[in-house]
Amino acid sequence: EITANEVDIILHKINVLVISPGVPINHFVAVKAKKLGIKIMGELEFGYNALTPRICAITGTNGKTTTISLLENIFSKTKISARTLGNIGTPLTKEIEEVKKDEVLLTEVSSFQLESINRFCPHVSAILNVAPDHIERHYTFENYLFLKKRIFKNQSESEYCVLNYDDEILLNCASECKAKIIWVSLKGKVNGAYLENDAIHFRDEEIIKISHLPLVGEHNVYNCMFAVAIAKIFGLTNEEIVNGITTFKGVKHRIELIACKKGVNYYNDSKSTNTASTISAIKSLKTPLVLILGGSEKGEDYTNMFEELKKAPLKQIILTGASRFKMMDVAGRCGFANLTLTGNFEKAVQFASTFADYGDSVLLSPACASFDSFASYEERGDCFRKIVGELPE
Repeated sequence: EITANEVDIILHKINVLVISPGVPINHFVAVKAKKLGIKIMGELEFGYNALTPRICAITGTNGKTTTISLLENIFSKTKISARTLGNIGTPLTKEIEEVKKDEVLLTEVSSFQLESINRFCPHVSAILNVAPDHIERHYTFENYLFLKKRIFKNQSESEYCVLNYDDEILLNCASECKAKIIWVSLKGKVNGAYLENDAIHFRDEEIIKISHLPLVGEHNVYNCMFAVAIAKIFGLTNEEIVNGITTFKGVKHRIELIACKKGVNYYNDSKSTNTASTISAIKSLKTPLVLILGGSEKGEDYTNMFEELKKAPLKQIILTGASRFKMMDVAGRCGFANLTLTGNFEKAVQFASTFADYGDSVLLSPACASFDSFASYEERGDCFRKIVGELPE
């Protein structure tokens, strides 16, 4: 472990400190560097400074990975070269030497990354939605929102910003954006992508019927509309967009049907690490549900989630992980009695299977991070898959 004295020695030898997204801007090393007058930048900013291609940067509380992956599939069916980078898995800095000048960089951007930008300016930015998340790092929702809005802070009239018209918070933020705003809405006709006659339209053109979308749930209609709007900005044809959407297979760990055992469908939604995402997952499934909740805390209040869950066909809720006692308290105050608690994840899955009958669904949608028991939400989802695979047929 590095000592404070060794940190001082290193800092006196450098001119720039590049921090990874996992390191908060108030980390003691960053604070000390700032006092010494050392320039601080995040990995995203460092990568951006070395690149010249067109960047499409997408942020939001939920839907980032699905929308980026959907766009990746759409572009793969065209002559325009595109690659996915950023928070989705591959940092910008890792592929600086590989990126071609005419490529489109589809970049998933988190609030952690936006915390440490300065010059970062994408050609197209997008904010899908905003809901409380990462409060354990950003302290307040106001701070979290401030960071999300930084995605368009350096944009000018020559760039584009795609926003959710139906999100009142984003609607009110539009006046702060200098870029050309393209809207997305499920509720009415807008300058951008919107729903009309059960089809997604873009500026008076019908693009694709809702019945042809490969993904279920209202949240995925939004994701598809954002993908349509962004694809149109980059000049893709309607045929190319439809081909990319209809051949999309979905994202691993996001409402992923992994097995059917004794007539019960098991869905892996380990990627739902906040309450808004879990609410979306619940709304997308129509069968009676056994829900597995819980994990490591992110500073959220669970009251709104449990109030929303009252509207769902829930047979039983299994609470597990470090958050289980707080969730139990909130659920009890909201009137839930059909609760089962266990600190063991494997037992949680096994308990869920005993409550589910033929025609029901078991949904792992934790509404929490995974770090109390797993290295990542991917590891948690893979563990769920393994346990379900071992259940009797």
